[in-house]
Amino acid sequence: MDSIKTIIFLGSKPIGYECFTFLVDNAAKIGLRVAGLLTQPRKEFGEGHDLVALAEASNIPVIASPHDMPECDIIYSVQYHKILKQHHIDKARQVAVNLHMAPLPEYRGSNQFSFAILEGKKEFGTTIHQMAAGVDNGDILFQKRFPIKEGWWVHDLYEQTYKSSLNLFRQTLGHIVEGKYTPVAQELLVGKYGTSMHYRREMGALKAINLKWDKEKIELHIRATSMPGFEPPFCWIDGEKMYFTRTY
Repeated sequence: MDSIKTIIFLGSKPIGYECFTFLVDNAAKIGLRVAGLLTQPRKEFGEGHDLVALAEASNIPVIASPHDMPECDIIYSVQYHKILKQHHIDKARQVAVNLHMAPLPEYRGSNQFSFAILEGKKEFGTTIHQMAAGVDNGDILFQKRFPIKEGWWVHDLYEQTYKSSLNLFRQTLGHIVEGKYTPVAQELLVGKYGTSMHYRREMGALKAINLKWDKEKIELHIRATSMPGFEPPFCWIDGEKMYFTRTY
């Protein structure tokens, strides 16, 4: 490396913590200085995934808001909870990238795991793309796809995507720093893969099971929406809300 580049990391959730840990541990080796962290503390993930504690232990500034970000060479987002405006993205002199735990252009937004199962997809994946204004816009830089196994539940798909996402982050971080990538416009892939946008507010309707459905559809919705840590799928019987839970 000819010179040290600065990077600001935006992230939360376990995958954000794992990626941030790798970044902190390997920054000097690949010619980086971590100039700041933006995150959203999430108590439900426990002390073992505390990005703020890791940043403070590593003398990395914790930045309160995207408005407070200084200029840097690279912005890297992993499950950050806010949508950046273009003037935030422009603070990255070299590139601003986002790790999206779904294949693009098929699944932008949220609930991608559930929709992939409901739609009977045979393939899924994870994507690193340049950030652009809006939700999950921007050219694709790296992507890893894998098959969805028969009978997978939503948590199975999430776990495989988690592993693939962490591996992709680790394998490509040096390439991003060195600018060794070929951007591919998402629009060029829509004809092959299709595209969609989903929102968090859709999940409630997906979890509402109609007992008049055939058993295959009921089973599919249960597999697609039974995510540990969240409200289970449900139905109404005599005015009472009844939950479906998975037994092992």
